Amino acid sequence: MMKTVRFAVPLLVTTFGFAACASAAIYYPWCANYGGGDEGGGTNCGFSTYEQCMATISGIGGFCDLNPFYTPPS
Repeated sequence: MMKTVRFAVPLLVTTFGFAACASAAIYYPWCANYGGGDEGGGTNCGFSTYEQCMATISGIGGFCDLNPFYTPPS
């Protein structure tokens, strides 16, 4: 049992010690801004193209804007 622990612990430390940190920030170039009157509406910045954004707001109202946080790949 002790041999297994002495082998497993360094292996786990090595495996997870060099793991890259995950990043959930994914930015797309277009945002749909949904109407909402005085209460305000929602915003969804998950569109790759202007056409995708326009298709989403079609029939429900709102407008599409460029995402101010989007940075294109170099």
